[in-house]
Amino acid sequence: MLRIAQWFWSIIDGLMALLLSAMIVLVFINVVLRYGFNSGIRQSVELARLWFVWVVMLGAAVTLRRGEHLAVTEVTEKLVHKLVPHLRRLCWIVVIVAVGMLFVGAFNQMMANWSNISQLTGLPSALFYLAGVVSAVLMGAIAVVRLFDPMGIDALLSEDEK
Repeated sequence: MLRIAQWFWSIIDGLMALLLSAMIVLVFINVVLRYGFNSGIRQSVELARLWFVWVVMLGAAVTLRRGEHLAVTEVTEKLVHKLVPHLRRLCWIVVIVAVGMLFVGAFNQMMANWSNISQLTGLPSALFYLAGVVSAVLMGAIAVVRLFDPMGIDALLSEDEK
């Protein structure tokens, strides 16, 4: 199970690196074509924006898994040390609710936009919202694991990779 989870998250990391690299190359080529040759790739702006949305949404899930989101824990850990485990569980419940709202909103938008096809790329605009759905599912799974088993497989993965 641990190997499968490590393999899955390394695929996500590789996909993010691939999308970011492709976005950089595409935008650079488009800038050179525009300013050097007075032409350009019309689809580049839309593709770069789509890839950026996917990098951000997948990155949010990876960051949550690694525990690298911004958190202020000094006050709670110093003042109410005995309540820290309960406060952390409460925080994971809040994360699950927020991710649930993200999922519902992104899913509804995705379903409403499958028929909206871009004139430049020919891709449905629902792909932007699909990134939110995938990210919400990933973050929801992470939050559920952390809620019920704070030192579960996901926590072990984060420590092993550091």
